[in-house]
Amino acid sequence: MVVLCIGLQHLKAIRGAPGHVIMNQKPKPFSILIAEDDEDDYLLTLEALKEAGVKNEVHWVKDGNETLEFLSSRLPGNNGSASPPLPGMILLDLNMPKKDGREALEEIKSNSDLRRIPVIILTTSSAETDVTHAYDLGVNSFIQKPDRFHELVETMSVVFNYWLNTVKLPK
Repeated sequence: MVVLCIGLQHLKAIRGAPGHVIMNQKPKPFSILIAEDDEDDYLLTLEALKEAGVKNEVHWVKDGNETLEFLSSRLPGNNGSASPPLPGMILLDLNMPKKDGREALEEIKSNSDLRRIPVIILTTSSAETDVTHAYDLGVNSFIQKPDRFHELVETMSVVFNYWLNTVKLPK
């Protein structure tokens, strides 16, 4: 058994604003794709990422079709020249027009070139059928959007601290 004792002064030094762990100041070299049809929700998410200390480049698409087109354009050999890198993570809304997040998730996870990209569902839905179906399709995390901005910041801090600083992702 290992016991870790941290003094209050040391704890304050490794935390940022109350309740927010300071993120890795040097981002892992990948971009984040946000698939969100509502511009206000996108802007709130983008601001929450900034507040949480996430410094990675962010791309925005508005529906499942745009998500798949964006990803396809970055696959090697699809545009005739050197392709920009695929995003290292996707924040995916479920309820979008045209092709929704469920359909986009299914196509992403069934494509051998895309399936290793971590996909995090960020949605207002709390329906158990949505949660179960998303995990059946291979989603990496399912998060219901918090009601308050400070809760969204905290959620983004925890999520991205885990994905950027804790896990080892394939190259």
